[in-house]
Amino acid sequence: MRKILVTGVAGFIGSNLARELLARGYTVVGIDNFTAGTRENIPSGVEFYRADIRQNEIYAFFRGVDIVFHLAAKNCLADCLAHPVETSEVNVTGTVQVLEAARLARVRKFIYADSSTAYEGIAELPSHVDEVSPRGVYAVSKRGGALFCETYQKLYGMNITVLRYFNVYGPAQDYRRVIPPVMSAFIIKLLRDEPPVMYGTGQKRRDFIYVDDVNEFHLLAMTDPRTDGRVFNVGSGKNYSILEIFGLIESILKTGLKPVHQPELAGEAEATLADISQSVALGWYPRIDIQEGLRRSIAYIRDQVLKEDTSGT
Repeated sequence: MRKILVTGVAGFIGSNLARELLARGYTVVGIDNFTAGTRENIPSGVEFYRADIRQNEIYAFFRGVDIVFHLAAKNCLADCLAHPVETSEVNVTGTVQVLEAARLARVRKFIYADSSTAYEGIAELPSHVDEVSPRGVYAVSKRGGALFCETYQKLYGMNITVLRYFNVYGPAQDYRRVIPPVMSAFIIKLLRDEPPVMYGTGQKRRDFIYVDDVNEFHLLAMTDPRTDGRVFNVGSGKNYSILEIFGLIESILKTGLKPVHQPELAGEAEATLADISQSVALGWYPRIDIQEGLRRSIAYIRDQVLKEDTSGT
């Protein structure tokens, strides 16, 4: 039995990870300040602390912890662009606080949630882990956190693995953002019999990866020493246009609705696509295809997010 601490435990990826760890018999400590996540997301059994990662009060929660997953971040691109100072405070200063708490607690392994936005300025696809070019406020802030991870690894000998998530989707995806993730946004609108918003032409392409597949890599990163001190892309190695995603969701729901187009969002990459060769070399590969992942996402939103709406009709 190992004790694992998850920052951002009330968020999308953090809550799914905590649920999986508990199911496998681990003790889970969780930290969140509910800026984005919700208390309802936190699985029963988590030793939970409501706290801000920017404050050194978090140090006490790391006592006896073996592994840290640092997932807490300010990550809505539009919100980050509008609030660069706060973004830097959370994603850079907050990361340093978490690193320092882990160092002082002599944590055995630290796993940092990085982002595929590190590749924003690179046109060549698929994206390889050894070349980065962040451009936007969010991307630069996450890169700042990753550079501190490198520094703590070199100067203090910490065992750190960096995971660059591509477009993770699935149950509990944060639909409350100023601009929600595309899959949640489309599904919620169509289930409500409302036309969803599509920014631009819908030709931008994204590498989508289902959260259960991400959790499989989390477990690998925890237990496999071949991941120590390395950076990995966590994506599917396939990409789809936003129009294709809408078409797949509509083919399941069959609403007959069409999207309402609005201007492109500033600062977004035209396409993302992960080179997952290093991840696959460890024996991991994505198991949930896009159709199955969408079906599961639709079922969750219908049964959980829109439960009150459907019960009243």
